Amino acid sequence: MRRYRAAAGLALAVFFLPAASAQLGMFSNEQRIAITREWKGERFPDGRPKVPDEVLDRLKLTTAEEAWGTLRRLGYHNQFEGNWKTVNVDDPAGDRLVGRVVTAVFMPKRPDVDSFIMDMGKKENRVGRGQNSWVIDTLVKRDVMVVDLFGKIKDGTIIGDNLGTSIWTKTGTGLVVDGAVRDVSGLMEIKGFKIFCRGFDPSAIAEVTLMGINVPIRIGNVTVLPGDVVLSDPEGVVFIPAHLAEKVADDSELIRLQDEWGHQMLREHRYTPGQIDAQWTPQMIDEFNRWAESKGAKVRMPKREK
Repeated sequence: MRRYRAAAGLALAVFFLPAASAQLGMFSNEQRIAITREWKGERFPDGRPKVPDEVLDRLKLTTAEEAWGTLRRLGYHNQFEGNWKTVNVDDPAGDRLVGRVVTAVFMPKRPDVDSFIMDMGKKENRVGRGQNSWVIDTLVKRDVMVVDLFGKIKDGTIIGDNLGTSIWTKTGTGLVVDGAVRDVSGLMEIKGFKIFCRGFDPSAIAEVTLMGINVPIRIGNVTVLPGDVVLSDPEGVVFIPAHLAEKVADDSELIRLQDEWGHQMLREHRYTPGQIDAQWTPQMIDEFNRWAESKGAKVRMPKREK
């Protein structure tokens, strides 16, 4: 199964290899914009969608189930991935991992390909021989580094506590890797740095080659694009397409407001449980919307056609 996956990744990297003036293994800005063409907002200089901080803040209250529900209704059926090992995510009162995705894809090392990648790295003035650090060098605040390391555990440790400190300092978020991490005791000391990985191992990363940054990647059953928003909760992680991030936040906020208003109506004996649990009448919707407006909420419940 994995050999087919690796072959597909190589085909993708080769197919989308930009002109000689662009960076190795990366889309050109135009290609990155084209593949995320549904996004109409601000972008980073390389074309990656830049979902506003305000939307990221609102998504911190969204559960994976709420996000999954909205995305499924819109036809995005493969956006959730579970069954992770985690670091620093067990505090129930802690914030969810929310941020803009920076993707990276690694493949099993082949000497001739790796030699070419290293030569290109020198031409691009990338620092050091550790190709994992090349990805970290690109990160900015509120980014989340999301890495396809084809599930590798031994010799598949994308970071230890030193690189983890660098990621945390640059982003203030965390890491998602379909691979492993090392120095877990040290990583646990980086408070707030949330990690989702497939395993832990004392080995250093080896026998892999970086084939792309900010290209489409696969994380389990999900296709992840640069600029997606990653959202975590105890169930796992959801990858939200940039152009749907605000819709997910709106839907989640509306659900919370409906629950709050419904509970208040029950406490005040204004409506019965049967009325609250059933489809709301136009009168109830109008009353709810006025209440939501009084609370400064941006979302409204649409009226039903008679």
